Amino acid sequence: MISRELALALREAGLTWHPESGDRFQLDLAEHVEAEVEADVFTVSEMTIEARRYPTGTILAFNGTTEWALDSVALADAVWLPREDQLRELLRATFRSLTRLDDAFEVEVEVAGSRMRFEHPDVAEAYGLALLELIGRSR
Repeated sequence: MISRELALALREAGLTWHPESGDRFQLDLAEHVEAEVEADVFTVSEMTIEARRYPTGTILAFNGTTEWALDSVALADAVWLPREDQLRELLRATFRSLTRLDDAFEVEVEVAGSRMRFEHPDVAEAYGLALLELIGRSR
């Protein structure tokens, strides 16, 4: 799972989230909830946390299974923590390779004939760093 810091950087760079069952997220409600609740990782699921789409926007509805009182949050108040497979999919045709190094993973992408490599001990973080760079270049 990618770090909250990288997830926030991806969101700030413009990565949009369309919640689907199985997606993981954290809350970003600093003034409304305690820090430990913000650190909790939630999973979108039809039974417990459901993405409800309205003309005014998407909310994440908590269906009464959490230990604290929260009915729903706006999508803007959630930090998506994309999985490794989701990050790889978002890299699309730029993705060239994933290599296991001694103490890290290396993700290689290609943009306009130029190859870039991103290393990190966690494979999802390596994918996320590559995606962050691609989003930054597209702005």
